[in-house]
Amino acid sequence: MAASSPLSGVAAPLRKAIAACRPHFMAAAVFSALVNVLYLAPTLYMLLVYDRVMPTNGVETLALVSVVGLTAVSTLAFLEWIRSRLLVRSSARLERDLAGPVMTEVLGQASLSRTDRSQAMRQFDTFRQAVAGQAILAAFDTPWAPIYVLAAFLLHPVIGGMCVGAGALMLGLAWLNEKATHSPLTAANTAAGVAYAKQDHASAWASEVRALGMSRALVAKQLQERQEVVQLQTQASFAAAHYGGLIRFARLVLQSAALGVGAWLAIERQISAGSVIAASLLMTRALAPVEQVVGSWKSIIQARTAFEALNRLFAGAKPEDAHIRLPAPVGQVTLESVTVQTPTLDRVALNDIRLEIEAGHFVGVIGPSGAGKSTLLRVLAGAVAPKSGVVRIDGAAMTDWEPERLAQHVGFLPQDFLLFSGTIKDNISRFRAWLGEDPEALDAETIRAAQAAGAHEMILRLPQGYATRVGLGGAGLSAGQTQRIALARALFGRPKIVILDEPNAHLDGEGEQQLVETLTQLKKDGVTIIVAAHRGAVLSVADRLALIQNGQLAHYGQLNDVLSAMRAPPAHAPTNVQAMRA
Repeated sequence: MAASSPLSGVAAPLRKAIAACRPHFMAAAVFSALVNVLYLAPTLYMLLVYDRVMPTNGVETLALVSVVGLTAVSTLAFLEWIRSRLLVRSSARLERDLAGPVMTEVLGQASLSRTDRSQAMRQFDTFRQAVAGQAILAAFDTPWAPIYVLAAFLLHPVIGGMCVGAGALMLGLAWLNEKATHSPLTAANTAAGVAYAKQDHASAWASEVRALGMSRALVAKQLQERQEVVQLQTQASFAAAHYGGLIRFARLVLQSAALGVGAWLAIERQISAGSVIAASLLMTRALAPVEQVVGSWKSIIQARTAFEALNRLFAGAKPEDAHIRLPAPVGQVTLESVTVQTPTLDRVALNDIRLEIEAGHFVGVIGPSGAGKSTLLRVLAGAVAPKSGVVRIDGAAMTDWEPERLAQHVGFLPQDFLLFSGTIKDNISRFRAWLGEDPEALDAETIRAAQAAGAHEMILRLPQGYATRVGLGGAGLSAGQTQRIALARALFGRPKIVILDEPNAHLDGEGEQQLVETLTQLKKDGVTIIVAAHRGAVLSVADRLALIQNGQLAHYGQLNDVLSAMRAPPAHAPTNVQAMRA
């Protein structure tokens, strides 16, 4: 039976990226072998000087030995430099091969938590930097420690035996260090990831936090969470410092012991005077890799945790050939027993939703705040993955579609609009210029989408028109301007399915009338429209209404039938039924 590959349990993208770095690692391993052989040069030089040059006063021998020693040390330094460059190049290769796939999975996997998304690139950078760090150099050096043990045996069996015993002692201390630090370091890294994600979220909304007078409270909360992280890190650091100190103490004692034993053997005329110092040097070199590994243990744990996190990330990805190239959708949407849990998994946001929307129909989604309307729309748009059930587009499960290809035919306006840092043109055109698409075609479609959303004239009045830059989240624009630009983005590319969450929340009367006209035109064009709204004017042209209550589909049917079934809106559900009847 063939032996399994050490990367057999690793997800394919991660395995391929590491395999691409294998030539760098193999070359670094070869150079490590040469480096460790050349590290014997100073020891041999010392032996020759003490045992050959000084007893004979051989100046010529000294010159020759010095030239050879200098050449060996120069070669050693050059190989060390080459080895470091190889590892740096392997780190750069990981960046080139893996950064894109990591970002793709972060943005593409609907089931990832916010913490996992915010930490994925940090984990990748931790792993990538570890590839070129001191820990991997120590790992390359450790297998060559027996060279120094063998050289010690050549000096004298007693010195060789001391090296073997010292190595066993150091490895035992290293194992105890791993046992004492692994759990608290892993827990600290996990807790730190959660704390950083919360801090990033609070920082992203710093203006709102200040306006709400929550700065001091959130600082106090974050400090408490950081204190928990620091306690775990302190526990691990104390353990690491304890065993690190023991290892340094053991190395110094063993190094001195080798010198003392060598001196005794020299007195007994069993070894030469030069061998005394050589014994101490060989002991130092034999134990150095173990000490380096222990000193780098924190980064090793972090790199291992990062690797496991990346492996889990890619394990949740679909294979590249999992999606068949389906034809452009007509617009039929079906939900089969769809259930969605909240991100904290403490309750069900949607429960067993069964819904069928014919292509070209306009469906309004109504219900009280917190009923699950936005969650329903996010599921339909592919932004949230259901815990169970299936969402189908033209009969095909949404998971069978290639996400980017399907998104080209779906226009989605989320409740918080969500513009990104860039120009208005970039945001409306979904940043497709960065994919190298035809600039003229993008300009024409951007303007068409803006006109359809009633945003064109508003954009032209901005200081730089479509070239006006916006900050994260649409900073620099009013809520109404942001909403219109986000609506234009939803209409970009003439999608067959348009999903709008509260599209009139920040529009005045004129803007709402423009929105109704836009939806009416989309309906004439055969576009499937799904709109969640509280204000009834936008839903007045809907074919059907879906009433969501407590995460369940309470009513679904013709607009008048649903309104009649409701009879009167609950006091807590501002659906403006009277306006829709009008």
